[in-house]
Amino acid sequence: MSARDQLLVVIDPVARRTDGESVRIAKDVLSAGAAVRVCLPEGPEDFTKALARRGARRLVVIGDDRALLRAVGVLHRERELAGCVLSVVPVGAAQTLARGLGVPAGAVAAARAVLEGAERRLDLLVDDSDGVVLGDLRIPPVGGGGSFGAVGSSVGGPERVAAGASGEGHAWLRSCQSFVRTLAALPALPVRPARTFATAGGSSPVRLRVEADGVTLVDLDQPVRGVRVTAGCEGFAQVEVRPLSVGAEVAPVRVRARAVTVSGADFRYRADAVVAGPVRTRTWTVRGAAWGLVLPR
Repeated sequence: MSARDQLLVVIDPVARRTDGESVRIAKDVLSAGAAVRVCLPEGPEDFTKALARRGARRLVVIGDDRALLRAVGVLHRERELAGCVLSVVPVGAAQTLARGLGVPAGAVAAARAVLEGAERRLDLLVDDSDGVVLGDLRIPPVGGGGSFGAVGSSVGGPERVAAGASGEGHAWLRSCQSFVRTLAALPALPVRPARTFATAGGSSPVRLRVEADGVTLVDLDQPVRGVRVTAGCEGFAQVEVRPLSVGAEVAPVRVRARAVTVSGADFRYRADAVVAGPVRTRTWTVRGAAWGLVLPR
């Protein structure tokens, strides 16, 4: 039996808890077409040990986007990514990254692609802290779980307190309401203009220096609405910077580059499914055809 027909199937614990039926289906399909050795890690340390013991077997990860990222990250740090062909069966709520890379949706289709597909070499973004990006990174971290826009989260607080107040708190509540009415009766004070301008999406612009292959695309004196860097193909990343001028948007700046450096005040970024930072500066470098993923022919 060839090494291609021998699989090490690593099943992420989150996938086992959230969708055991899909996990079982994927295992059945894989077992019908290859010699399968199943590994059930309980945490990141077990996951790393499982990958180290794969031997000549082809590695198959059953799990969500974070499991895929964990596998690629471990292999990269161990400097074994170039010689390993990875397969993934997406199971779990987060499958955007895997599907964007071309992995079929559904346990049956993805498992069949593992058995019948072909390796495709893909580019990788590697940062100066040895982190990896398979898809794209965004600044600010779109969908990052509330790090941005939290300043206005207290609006409407008195109404929420009133709805849940008990009878014993009515006197305190009446005092608060009286105080609010008193403030409302005062003459309005002039409001200083904000130092930055609101964007169409409602989040505040950031001020960053963005350099692509040593060329400055935007500097700290120009607020930006967002930055996106995507691991493309042929050894180049797609870079998009959306500047914001006073009172109006300007056209996005789009270039291809092998290295991108972002610096400025502390900023967070979203790399695939993970929010990282804050950092003052970070450089991402493209490594062409750095890893192999099995995809449908």
